[in-house]
Amino acid sequence: MLNNKTILLTGGTGSFGHAFVPLTLAKYTPKQIIIYSRDEMKQWEMAQKFEGDARVKFVIGDVRDQQRLVRCMAGVDVVVHAAATKIVPTAEYNPSECIKTNINGAMNVIEASLITCVDRVVALSTDKASNPINLYGATKLASDKLFVASNVSADDSTRFAVVRYGNVMGSRGSVIPFFLSRKEKGVLPITHYDMTRFMISLEAGVKLVWHAFEDMHGGEIYVKKIPSMKVIDIANTIAPDAEKPVIGIRPGEKMHEQMIGVEDAAHTFAYDGYFKILPAINSWSSDPARIGKGQAVPNDFSYTSDRNDKWMTQAELQEWINGNAGKIGAI
Repeated sequence: MLNNKTILLTGGTGSFGHAFVPLTLAKYTPKQIIIYSRDEMKQWEMAQKFEGDARVKFVIGDVRDQQRLVRCMAGVDVVVHAAATKIVPTAEYNPSECIKTNINGAMNVIEASLITCVDRVVALSTDKASNPINLYGATKLASDKLFVASNVSADDSTRFAVVRYGNVMGSRGSVIPFFLSRKEKGVLPITHYDMTRFMISLEAGVKLVWHAFEDMHGGEIYVKKIPSMKVIDIANTIAPDAEKPVIGIRPGEKMHEQMIGVEDAAHTFAYDGYFKILPAINSWSSDPARIGKGQAVPNDFSYTSDRNDKWMTQAELQEWINGNAGKIGAI
């Protein structure tokens, strides 16, 4: 699907972009990957890793700027939309800025893709978009709805799909590098002893995006089947002898993550390694082409981190930490 294609990646200097670019270059033979982002220093730093590789191009731009997006999408075949304001407390205290990027930016990506006749677009989402209780989740739910509803016809025009996953292991600002940074101090603050989180590697997230490009007909939300882990078990893996005082849940934070709510069960299908939420609009959820070999989930189904049937052990997490020590928290 991505061979001989020109790919534009919004927010491309983030954690996802640092994984997506080298993995995609290794697996496929894209014509070019365009890194579209607004931070020139992050672009300069990332460009050092691909110096001399003409397949990787860096352009400065903001998803808030539709005219710039249109210009940069000229000749682009597929788009991965990863740009977002993501930190929950930041969004709570700066709501208008979060809306401008996550909702207005999504509309700009959609409109620019339609104007330039991009073939396919995959937008990255989050567990927090499922029954959101914080502004970040609410804006990503709105973004998901925008991308899904933009599939207005069944012809060969631009197709849009969404990929949703939870806590990315080792990404900058996430719990694993935070605990590692506090290990030597001997104190790891815990929000709640019963709190759980989904665990996914960047590599698994990239592979889900690849699959979405191959499988999508338009309007699907792809959800990876991934293991859960208690936050206290993450802390005990990293620093078993450290003090672990409970500090309480932050504003806008959930006790457990949810990627599929019971409200979506009627339109959700299970596959080997992932779920697919189909749109309730336009009878797309009963479309045989979109369903494929999927099996309908029970009507009371939900996919939450505390009631998961897959759990990561402390030994498995330690093995992952040992194998990724040089990359944790770096991007």
